[in-house]
Amino acid sequence: MCGRNPSPAGVVPMLYHLHELQRSFMSPLVHFAEAGAKTWSDKSTLLSQVPGAPRIAAGFELLYRLGKDYEKPPFDIRSVTAHGHEVPIVEYRALQKPFCNLIRFKRFTDDAATVDDLKDDPVVLVVAPLSGHHATLLRDTVRTLLQDHKVYITDWIDARMVPKEAGPFHLHDYVTYIQEFIRHIGAKNLHVISVCQPTVPVLAAISLMASNGETTPRSMTMMGGPIDTRRSPTQVNDLATTKPLSWFQNTVIHDVPANYPGHGRRVYPGFLQHTGFIAMNPGRHLSSHWDFYEDLLKGDLEDAQSHRKFYDEYNAVLDMPAEYYLDTITTVFQQHLLPRGVWDVNGERVKPGDIRHTALFTIEGELDDISGLGQTEAAHTLCSGIAAERKRHLTVKGAGHYGIFSGRRWRDVVYPDVREFIRQHDAKPA
Repeated sequence: MCGRNPSPAGVVPMLYHLHELQRSFMSPLVHFAEAGAKTWSDKSTLLSQVPGAPRIAAGFELLYRLGKDYEKPPFDIRSVTAHGHEVPIVEYRALQKPFCNLIRFKRFTDDAATVDDLKDDPVVLVVAPLSGHHATLLRDTVRTLLQDHKVYITDWIDARMVPKEAGPFHLHDYVTYIQEFIRHIGAKNLHVISVCQPTVPVLAAISLMASNGETTPRSMTMMGGPIDTRRSPTQVNDLATTKPLSWFQNTVIHDVPANYPGHGRRVYPGFLQHTGFIAMNPGRHLSSHWDFYEDLLKGDLEDAQSHRKFYDEYNAVLDMPAEYYLDTITTVFQQHLLPRGVWDVNGERVKPGDIRHTALFTIEGELDDISGLGQTEAAHTLCSGIAAERKRHLTVKGAGHYGIFSGRRWRDVVYPDVREFIRQHDAKPA
């Protein structure tokens, strides 16, 4: 399914290579713009005293930020307030796989009473989406959870950095990874939170574990995910259903160029995904960059820094393995195998109805334009074996897709309910 496909004049398969060539040509200009921004804005230089210097410096910085490469940002969670005490955080790799690292955020304290409190906190696995952005997009989610929980997260690796010798990565491999992570942490005392895309493979992973008689996590919280994309289809859903699979194979799948460890691997490149993100709201992004330019002119450094912080994260994208991406298009968006009850993973039928001892909490944003209303809530119908009193649904008024797991609404509206739900189901199942 992921083999090479013919394209007009061979232009499309070369797109990634042309992108790298353009990036190479742009590099001197980007470095020049960076130097110009610093030179014309640094108060210790004579150029900063020239009339019009702020406008020149602002123009250089805007050019620099439009052309620069955006690498994966760090989580940079140094400490949190837990149980009334400021506790330091140490981030480390708990388990390493070719396409994903399981990251643990360990909380430390010398206070004996606080140590006891931290030990009693529930364990949470946050399954981050493999859909373009890095897991650091959930930084606010993790930081908030760390106040009351022991937290792990899936940190997906940019496919261009994975050597071709590591083999392909399919959607069923994603499901297997989730099962391995759950077993590694220990399902008996675990609560799983999936954000957006991973709601589907997480539900599959836990369903298969239940069908095989394994211990399953105490709860699963699913946020803004495409469980059943036939409900309230969005623009994202429409693209996947109006184009044949061959269109995606021919248009968005490319070979990783020779300057990366994953040379020759077939991927959906991050730069193409980023173009799609921008195309969904081009006016908003154009306005944001103009506001950034004006903030620099006015000397509004706080707003300018907020812009830098947001786009340092938003513009940092990763390549997705072609097999996984095309599997997702087919399984989730075109054939709806999960809600139809006909999805087989590694030869086993996915049966959410077999889940008995895992509580279910689904969360949707009222204004979500990525996963429409009802798509995540569909999990309640599928999980028919879970008792009604162990199920809950929340629609967050006024929230878009990102608002349910990041920002003020997440911290003030959503998180208190998530914390309460996890505490409620942290006791051993009957």
